Amino acid sequence: MNTSDYVIIFMKILGSLALLIYGMKVMSEALQKMAGSQLRHILGAMTTNRFTGMLTGVFITCAVQSSSATTVMTVSFVNAGLLTLAQAISVIMGANIGTTLTAWIMSLGFNVDLTMVVFPAFFLGIMLIYSKRRRYIGDFLFGIAFLFFALVLLSNAGKELDLEHNPQAIQFFSSFNIHSHANIVVFVLIGTLITCIVQSSAAVMAITILLCSSGVLPIYFGIALVLGENIGTTATANLAALGANTQARRAAMAHLVFNVFGVIWVLCLFYPFVDGVCHLVGYDPTGAGFTQAQKAAVLPIVLAAFHTCFNVTNTALLIGFIPQIEKVVCWIIKPKSNKDEEDFRLRFIQSGIMKTPELSVLEASKEIHSFAERMRRMLRMVRELLSTKDANDFVKLFSRIEKYESIADNMEIEIAKYLDQVSDAHLSDETKDKVRAMLREISELESIGDSCYHIARTINRKYTEKEEFTADQYEHLHQMFALTDQSMGEMEHALIEHKTDIDINRSFNIENEINNYRNQLRSRNTIDVNDHKYTYAIGTMYMDIINECERVGDYVVNVVEARTGKKKNEA
Repeated sequence: MNTSDYVIIFMKILGSLALLIYGMKVMSEALQKMAGSQLRHILGAMTTNRFTGMLTGVFITCAVQSSSATTVMTVSFVNAGLLTLAQAISVIMGANIGTTLTAWIMSLGFNVDLTMVVFPAFFLGIMLIYSKRRRYIGDFLFGIAFLFFALVLLSNAGKELDLEHNPQAIQFFSSFNIHSHANIVVFVLIGTLITCIVQSSAAVMAITILLCSSGVLPIYFGIALVLGENIGTTATANLAALGANTQARRAAMAHLVFNVFGVIWVLCLFYPFVDGVCHLVGYDPTGAGFTQAQKAAVLPIVLAAFHTCFNVTNTALLIGFIPQIEKVVCWIIKPKSNKDEEDFRLRFIQSGIMKTPELSVLEASKEIHSFAERMRRMLRMVRELLSTKDANDFVKLFSRIEKYESIADNMEIEIAKYLDQVSDAHLSDETKDKVRAMLREISELESIGDSCYHIARTINRKYTEKEEFTADQYEHLHQMFALTDQSMGEMEHALIEHKTDIDINRSFNIENEINNYRNQLRSRNTIDVNDHKYTYAIGTMYMDIINECERVGDYVVNVVEARTGKKKNEA
């Protein structure tokens, strides 16, 4: 073959790999959409001990066909405080076992000509995509059809390349001594590097199967590449955890530690372990007695079997040492020393790669609940400011309230940006509705911050002008603050994820009580000003505070309506 033929075949291989990665992505996202929030419930409920956690990891990874998705999801759960580090490690161990199913699917694609199945799957998939009720099943069929079609194209490209009769390729790989541990380590590092670059262990596995089944790459080096893929695939979770809290970064690091330790012990027993797996499949590692056609059929199975045996054995060995792994990652990743800095940043939303947009909504939901808690603390600070007499204490508290108002503005912007990124992905209708509701929630919460700051400024004006409220006015103001605080408590309760016992009527009843009390105090204020019990200026500041509290009550109801999807007149 001339150079142009090699270029064309090389482009076919690159295109096939791109199609393979895209098919895996479409299939994984479709499975996540079909599962929806059930995945979150399963992950939260089935991690009571290390064994159920491991089985949960296996189940979810088999369900979504992506260990990276499961790991990133687990890291986000740790970030949101829904899983402990120990629980996360057990789930990650299970994810390593679950991902071996992908290798078996690929070995099937290389061994069976699925062309006749692929095209009907494309046709059925597009029909289902256009029928709105079943479009996620259509997406799944499209994804898996792309995956198998890519494997068929890759296999055909490998045959065209005819590596088994290519003296340069044979000479290159035969220059490496298969009995040298140093060469095995080199191929492990190559597998790690390539997987880190392409961010897809499935694509690297496909190339490995192609090279091994063509006869140019010895099975020992192919298995070394598979070991490298196990380390390289941990890069996704570690990148996603860069902006997360300490525990989440430790969970991602635990994945790396677990896989690196597994690779180290396998390298120590490399040849006996590989020979044992080959014997299990009925293959001689030297290839003696096998024709090229037989090798092409059995080697993909050998690689898939090794991948499964390695991850199952590694998990069996290390599942009893989860506390020790936890200590190691805690030693590697120290907590941040500046606690204030962590206190005034987004606690649950993590920057980095968003592999699972459906599940990113959970992080936003937890962050919004944290936003509501901050606004309630801000209201309590404003109430405290009303009673503060010492000048230094007053200035410090007022400055703190100003800072909280700035934090409220920043939180609204950052959460909105994050939700905007999430909404760019293909989401289920239910998740789209949630994102729209969340955007309304953060807008109303920021308005609560504005009202609290307006109240603080009114109190500051009263303090600066040396004015004073009457004892009755103070009593009425504290009663109004108590009602407003109570309404915000109900709002916090409504914002807790998975809460099913929300009585929204309580929020609406408190808001009615606030409105009636405001009207009552407004009428009383007019009478008291006319009776000269206090000045008009005092009465104005007094009613400004009362009216802002009533506005807070309205914003709270708006948040509850957005979260529950029910309006006041419907409850």
